[in-house]
Amino acid sequence: MVSIITGDIVNSRAIDTQLWLHELKETLAKYGKEPQKWEIFRGDSFQLEVSPEYALEAVVVLKATIKQFKELDIRIAIGVGEKTYAAAKITESNGSAFIRSGECFEQLKKQALAINTPSNELNQTLNLMFELASLTIDGWSPTSAFIIKTAIENPEMNQKELATILGMKQSNISRGLKRGGYDEIIKMNEYYKKNIQTL
Repeated sequence: MVSIITGDIVNSRAIDTQLWLHELKETLAKYGKEPQKWEIFRGDSFQLEVSPEYALEAVVVLKATIKQFKELDIRIAIGVGEKTYAAAKITESNGSAFIRSGECFEQLKKQALAINTPSNELNQTLNLMFELASLTIDGWSPTSAFIIKTAIENPEMNQKELATILGMKQSNISRGLKRGGYDEIIKMNEYYKKNIQTL
């Protein structure tokens, strides 16, 4: 089983492409090599392959990466399933995970995040959770997004250590995490990880 994340940048022309493209590539590169594991296509769309248990975490980090730019947002679909054909480029590979990811992405309307797994029951539960989480995530300020991205990427660090590496006051870190729903996102990810392993 693999998970294929398909996404695109909303309002990508609102600011200089080089600003966000560099950040997006850096984040994607943490999950594997280009173009086997990830690829950017059509200028502002991308595909990424990660193991299913890490898909939601990757999505939140990608969202936080792009939300650091006030004018931008990101739409993302996760497809979980098989990879039956592995090409040199991820965009040419195939299998049910790719099909689910593509179909799920096409169905994104008002919501900016959704998932399609082999289990309809799990899809219903997770998609409801994602919709509720999006009420907070979609409203992240660039500062909150930056703090949350750093916290997720450095889970062993406490607020004091985060404050030191980000050059901020600890009170600002605490406020940014709380406002951004960090604790709730971590709980949602734990629920996701536990249930995705039952597939």
